[in-house]
Amino acid sequence: MSSALDEDTKATLDAGRETAGAMLRAAQKDLQKVFIFFLIGFLGTFYALRLYVWDFLKRVTRAQMSAQVSGDVSIIAQTPFDVILLQAKIGLVVGVVLAVPPFLYFSRDALVERGLWPSSPVPIWQLVIILLGMVTLFVLGVAYGYFVFFPFTFAFLAQNAIAAGFSPTYSIVKWAQFIFLLTASFGLASQLPLVMTGLSYTEIVPYETFRDKWRHAVVGVFAVGAMFTPPDPFTQIMWAIPVLALYGVSLYLAKVVTTARRGSERMDVVGSARAHWNTIAGVGVVGGLLVYAFFERGGVDYFNGGLAAIGSDYVIYAPSSTPLLAGYVLLAGVGAAAVAVGYYVYQDLDDLAIVEAGVGDPAAIDLADLDAAGVRAAPPEVFAALSEDEAMAAAGDAIDAGDRGKAQAIIDRFDEDGASDDADPDGDAADADAESAAAAGATEAAGSGGSIADRFSRASDTFLGEFRDGDADDDADGDGAAGDEDEGADASDDFEGYYTDIAFILDSITSRAFRIVGLFMLVLAGTFGWLYTGGIKRVYEDFLSRLPAQVTPEEVLNVVALHPMEALVFEVKFSTIIAAIVTAPVLAYYAWPALRERNIIRQRRRAVFLWTGALAAGLIGGFVLGYTMIAPGIISWLVNDAVMANMVIAYRITNFFWLIFFTTAGIGLLADVPILMILLNSAGISYRTMRGRWREVTVGILAFSALFTPADVLTMFLVTIPLMVAYGIGLGVLFVITFGGRRDLAPTRGTDI
Repeated sequence: MSSALDEDTKATLDAGRETAGAMLRAAQKDLQKVFIFFLIGFLGTFYALRLYVWDFLKRVTRAQMSAQVSGDVSIIAQTPFDVILLQAKIGLVVGVVLAVPPFLYFSRDALVERGLWPSSPVPIWQLVIILLGMVTLFVLGVAYGYFVFFPFTFAFLAQNAIAAGFSPTYSIVKWAQFIFLLTASFGLASQLPLVMTGLSYTEIVPYETFRDKWRHAVVGVFAVGAMFTPPDPFTQIMWAIPVLALYGVSLYLAKVVTTARRGSERMDVVGSARAHWNTIAGVGVVGGLLVYAFFERGGVDYFNGGLAAIGSDYVIYAPSSTPLLAGYVLLAGVGAAAVAVGYYVYQDLDDLAIVEAGVGDPAAIDLADLDAAGVRAAPPEVFAALSEDEAMAAAGDAIDAGDRGKAQAIIDRFDEDGASDDADPDGDAADADAESAAAAGATEAAGSGGSIADRFSRASDTFLGEFRDGDADDDADGDGAAGDEDEGADASDDFEGYYTDIAFILDSITSRAFRIVGLFMLVLAGTFGWLYTGGIKRVYEDFLSRLPAQVTPEEVLNVVALHPMEALVFEVKFSTIIAAIVTAPVLAYYAWPALRERNIIRQRRRAVFLWTGALAAGLIGGFVLGYTMIAPGIISWLVNDAVMANMVIAYRITNFFWLIFFTTAGIGLLADVPILMILLNSAGISYRTMRGRWREVTVGILAFSALFTPADVLTMFLVTIPLMVAYGIGLGVLFVITFGGRRDLAPTRGTDI
């Protein structure tokens, strides 16, 4: 039996194991010292959490809450071992982090032998500066999280839960994980200036890449914020805006260090300082005066008042003596003057680079700095120096920026001045002419140009379009049904066929995507806004009023949130489901012509209204049945069972409300499954196809359950099994009305309804 790993992978794994073993052997005599570092980190963190950190985190959590909201918030341990195990886990992580650097140091001999240790060590003073910079940035990022982000976020989340009628009873494990995850995100995000500066200085990622791809950075920051923060715009903006500001600062610093490195040979610090000595001296004097005014004109009191306003217990103190104040003023003046010197050195280098690039070197012109008119007016040397890939990349950047005119101008100019100037590397003009003539003949025969404009147009086609083209070639015989006789041999063709159909349908609704997405977002925002402003509480109270008389509301009133974001996440998921249900008919209406063209359905588009009416009737009928009879009966039975056992009832938000949803709207969705299958059969999907594709249906339902239900396996199967039972009932109904699949409800091919 052949191995699943190739030879290169196995060699890499073997080398890794050998290196790890050599490191352990090299550090064997010093493992006790490494263990001491681990033990210090573990025990220190364990007792710090127990004595100081938990109280500090509770103060941060309640810092911006009113007295009433703060009194309703509680931190609980769900099991007897929650607290001690959590402290041990955090201590283990900190201990390992502290033990790794000394372990690497003591095992350096093994790394040197394998060439994994730096051959030219960085000077100690540079390492110290980098380390101090990392620590300073990390502290600043964490400080923003604890003094600004966390207090406002927890106040918002707790108020939202209470407004919905829930108790913010946070599990200490989930609460601590939420805090430490966001702490790590702020600490890592704060390293952005150091990372961008280092990558730009070493040219691993040029400064121009960070400058030109800033839109991608904005999208990436908000995407990361969506993963780390609660799913509401307020907290995501609070997370993203400081990171984007940090990106801007980092971009400027990257430009500074890049300019300094590229012009290091021409750097003249003394000359720049001498040329601007008066301004530099003035900046130093102003910096010193500002510090003096801060201490002498009440700045300390204002600053401490600001710290107190955000719930901080920290204060700063004014200098206790005149010599100490003079020292602060002197340090501030020297620091301001040093910053001014650095600014003028950088400015002189930047001006020199601009002059050198602009004199006698047209190829140095950067197309990213030009508009469409500038591209058309640029000298031919700019495009003669470009390769085809570079021209394509420049045009692609213009497309990304929304400037199609500039992209077209780049393509036209490259075809005029770039492609015509390509030189034959071997100097064989005859061969070049022959190849050009052959290319021209092929171009004419194909009926399309061979210029970069045509290649760019073809390259800009979608990935799914490639499947469509490939399927058109594969189905040249026109039967459109290959693979029915031999499913195993044509499995790959079926796979490509699915993607071909999906690509065709998606392309057909592209022009309507704005309306579809707009409707989806409008319904989602409206539903979320209604739930957030008290709708979920009104529904909850109305549901309690429908419970049997023997079940009092007080017995089920205690619905708790174990995670700070639990109520908000439920509201978002529920709003997404409602938006998807409302948008589905509109999506079907616009996709209907493409579905007919691919022979997936055969009815006219007016059938969408019949489908919508039938499915809506099934959904509403099932919902009414579940809301008035099934859900109250199930909840009352569960509550009575718990009360008879003398249990204190505290339902978790996700479990309680998903149970209500599944026993109300879920009944309607189950009723819609057979109805939808009958409609699909009347539209052209045969009974045999539905019966043969039950595996794909199961996988799709499992994926849906994993996304839109609580994150546990039991709930996922509790959703999947009833839906698959409903699918089986639908197959049974279809078996009867289609006489075992011999007479489907769909009209014959070519017949319109």
